[in-house]
Amino acid sequence: MKTTILSMAMMLIAVVAYAQDKNKKMTFDVNGKCAMCKERIEEAALNVKGVKYANWDIPTHQLAVIMDERKTDAMKIKTAIVNVGHDTKELKATDEAYNNVHPCCKYREDNSDDGNHHENK
Repeated sequence: MKTTILSMAMMLIAVVAYAQDKNKKMTFDVNGKCAMCKERIEEAALNVKGVKYANWDIPTHQLAVIMDERKTDAMKIKTAIVNVGHDTKELKATDEAYNNVHPCCKYREDNSDDGNHHENK
């Protein structure tokens, strides 16, 4: 009897632990240049339902996110980012969206790291 109860308790703990593993960490490339790009990219990602954390690194162009896989996926995040004018490896921003970014953020002409030269305005 004790082993049956113990087995049931262990199975319940395993199910609860598995159900709580809903957050996924991932990173992907996003083009940009400066602190204004960083703010725009992170805000676009965080506005996607299910994204809990977003941090874009200027020198590496890597966006790190933590998302609830039950509410969103990587393509929804990337779509939100291209809609504000920033390319990813899989998706490219429309010319209209790209042309709406600040002139100093025009990474297609020069994708260098301008993070130390441009302040967030």
